[in-house]
Amino acid sequence: MTDALSITRDLVRCRSITPIDAGALGVLEKLLKGAGFETHRVTFSEPGTADVHNLYARIGSEAPHISFAGHTDVVPPGDESAWTLGAFSGEIKDGFIYGRGAVDMKGGIACSAAAVLQYLADHGGKPREDGKGSISFIITGDEEDISVNGTVKLLQWAAARGEKFDHCVLGEPSNVDTLGDCIKIGRRGSQSGTLYVDGIQGHVAYPHRASNPVPDISRLILALSDEPLDHGSAQFQASNLEFTSVDVGNSTNNVIPGQARAKFNIRFNDLHTQASLRELVEARLAKAAGNRIKAHIAWEPSNSNVFVTRPGDFTNLAVAAIEEVTGRKPELSTSGGTSDARFIASYCPVIEFGLVGQTMHQIDERASVTDIEKLTQIYRGILDRYFA
Repeated sequence: MTDALSITRDLVRCRSITPIDAGALGVLEKLLKGAGFETHRVTFSEPGTADVHNLYARIGSEAPHISFAGHTDVVPPGDESAWTLGAFSGEIKDGFIYGRGAVDMKGGIACSAAAVLQYLADHGGKPREDGKGSISFIITGDEEDISVNGTVKLLQWAAARGEKFDHCVLGEPSNVDTLGDCIKIGRRGSQSGTLYVDGIQGHVAYPHRASNPVPDISRLILALSDEPLDHGSAQFQASNLEFTSVDVGNSTNNVIPGQARAKFNIRFNDLHTQASLRELVEARLAKAAGNRIKAHIAWEPSNSNVFVTRPGDFTNLAVAAIEEVTGRKPELSTSGGTSDARFIASYCPVIEFGLVGQTMHQIDERASVTDIEKLTQIYRGILDRYFA
């Protein structure tokens, strides 16, 4: 069956705990092949990581080319005995379909697939009557894990084949409270690091023979945290640096430690690049440490860059499709964490719009049946406008 609810059910019943596929990609591939898509199952791996299976499917060979993206892998279900219905049951109760991934984001993928199949059935199996236009699916399997063998590599593989994307809709659960309240048009970047402060280990009874790094790292934490990195930009809220742990590795109370360290994460907006951000924080550290405190930062590698899709024709047609179905004009937002859109943005403008995210990653994750029906209508409205 090709309706969105049936596809959601079939996907949820695949126990695709990241990075295991468990048949989820096969569900989609069968549907898309039957509609005339050329499909490719592509597997990537790196030393020390598990193989990740991905799916790329396309119908049409010319521009304009719109792609629907998503991931079929899910986080672990937790205590399965605590679920009202089975964690991978796909059962319906009181107007909701239950199961891990129903919201994040098998439900969104199912809606896009159903909308595309319905659209093609109404248009003679082609995106446009003149033979132009393309529709594709970028479906990956490790978004909930380390995100190295999924979207980033599948996009590289597609580009090497000569694939060019004009626009993309990522079906992440972007809505906060109600379907139609929010479109994600960008995300802040993410950069982590560890602050190290070196001292001299010694006995607590003889502090003059030691140099305690604990007071020093406390001062530096305050110095780096207190001054804002910026005050926000036209599309983004202010960047923020948050310390998440402080440790000296000391198991006794009569030894002054020789080193203290503190982990932190920065969510940064489009006023910074990773390089300029690091330079700014390093300069503030040097000023606060002076010549007395010995401190340095070890930066972690990061592929979470800031991106934004500027409001324009593409966002306008999405807003119009949402308003038509829900009666709501969505906010164009850049809030929240990271997603695979950070990779897609290097290839084409991308927006995120899916189901309501209130129960994602929770026990009893569930999606409203009504929302699934409406999201399918919204995606259909996007297609109608895109190829008009």
